[in-house]
Amino acid sequence: MATNKILYVCQEISPYLPENELSKLSLELARQMQERGCEVRTFMPRYGCINERRNQLHEVIRLSGMNLIINDNDHQLIIKVASIPSARIQIYFIDNDDYFSRRAVLHDAEGKFFEDNDDRAIFFARGMLETVKKLRWSPTIVHCHGWFSAIVPMYLKRVFYDDPLFRDLKIVLSLTGDRFDGTLADDFKQKLEGEGIMDSNMKILETPSYENLYRYVIDYADGVVVTSADADSSLVEYARSKGKKVLEYQAGEEKEIFDNYKRFYDEL
Repeated sequence: MATNKILYVCQEISPYLPENELSKLSLELARQMQERGCEVRTFMPRYGCINERRNQLHEVIRLSGMNLIINDNDHQLIIKVASIPSARIQIYFIDNDDYFSRRAVLHDAEGKFFEDNDDRAIFFARGMLETVKKLRWSPTIVHCHGWFSAIVPMYLKRVFYDDPLFRDLKIVLSLTGDRFDGTLADDFKQKLEGEGIMDSNMKILETPSYENLYRYVIDYADGVVVTSADADSSLVEYARSKGKKVLEYQAGEEKEIFDNYKRFYDEL
């Protein structure tokens, strides 16, 4: 069997953000799959609260400098990289001064959801895939952790679908406990259409809630992993009803859990 080349697209990774269920798993999965012989690339946003000096981030000049137009505005794509010696893995960071210089992740100091989180997620998805193209690296599995990465499958299926690098891959979605209240921007659907993402099921995104975003994107996935006991059970049921391969929630950190992930990837 050919070696899996796994692209992990992560909303957060420990130790760059505080340790929680999502950030810990994002790190451990990349490490464990690399130990099992997979070729791994891992991406996350470079939020402004990440201390670049302490974490030894440095810009990758050959990958940086591209401008992406998001919502009719030009935004420079900056790529940084850091290593986690204890895990022997590299993390690529998608950066931009407009979207990621603020010293917060997805909420302001009052706990209010940033109004431009949809634009930030679009920039992250586009910037990450453009960077993978520059790396000339062709993944066989793309695994998206956290709602902030959930736009990536749309790009893979609707924008980059004819690129040879992304033609023969399987998409995996994590269902975790990262639900947000309310909705993304009212014109989220129109922004995606402007990006070239269009299909007959997009009507559901006229109300861009967490649940509707995932109901839409699950249709693009080949597999769904339940990574939290707090995952939305209605979305897990929806994935099953659509015939998606589902890896049920597994508590703990035993070695067998990651063997199950590896088997899950292999069977897609």
